[in-house]
Amino acid sequence: MALHVKQERREFIQYSTLGILGLVLGGGFFGAPYLKAEEKRLRPPGAVEEDLFLSLCIKCGQCLQVCPYHSIELADFGKGYGMGTPYIEARQRGCYLCGALPCVLACPTGALDHHTEKPEDVKMGIAVLASPKTCLAVTREAVPKESIERIYSHPHTRELEEEVLEKLSKFEGKPCTICADMCPLPNPLSAIEMVTTEMGITKPLIKSGCVGCGVCEELCPVATPAIIVMPRESYDSYYTKRENS
Repeated sequence: MALHVKQERREFIQYSTLGILGLVLGGGFFGAPYLKAEEKRLRPPGAVEEDLFLSLCIKCGQCLQVCPYHSIELADFGKGYGMGTPYIEARQRGCYLCGALPCVLACPTGALDHHTEKPEDVKMGIAVLASPKTCLAVTREAVPKESIERIYSHPHTRELEEEVLEKLSKFEGKPCTICADMCPLPNPLSAIEMVTTEMGITKPLIKSGCVGCGVCEELCPVATPAIIVMPRESYDSYYTKRENS
């Protein structure tokens, strides 16, 4: 009798565990497309189309290891879809478009396309002035020191990062042009410039050369960034579409 009870208990635990595991896996399988649909991560330079990227990326972390700005992170379990794949959290640290694009060169599978050879080839996303009312240029407020202290709290142990902070400090107490003047593209005017409207309002204007590196979002000195990057969007897909709608 005791033996029969023990056997039933083992079977109960066994099938209960399998059932729970099945629900978890099933939820992951069936929920994955919805999770992916809700997520749009900023991928490193050269990232191919998202589905292909996810199939090619082997989560080796080589791109992260060679990034001189600590821009690249690997998605953990809490990030949902694509665990272990590289992404960039622009508000934390944008991509500074290193001339040689070492992250692309380090990718062994082509998830980061090796045809992306220079900063102008990058197509990560597009910048958007999402909150003009909080933009310091629009409100005509000088850049206060405390507003950029958030940037100084980032890890910046390498020489290149120290150079960024040194440049940033020169904006303190001046009208804000950080997003335009700190754009890392070799020809930043092809991507963004400060313009003055007929109403006398100065604001950043995003142009077709923007590659969505996210530096403008990272360095925007207001608590909630006035300018953000839309991952996997292009100038045509975002701006032209809205002009025609």
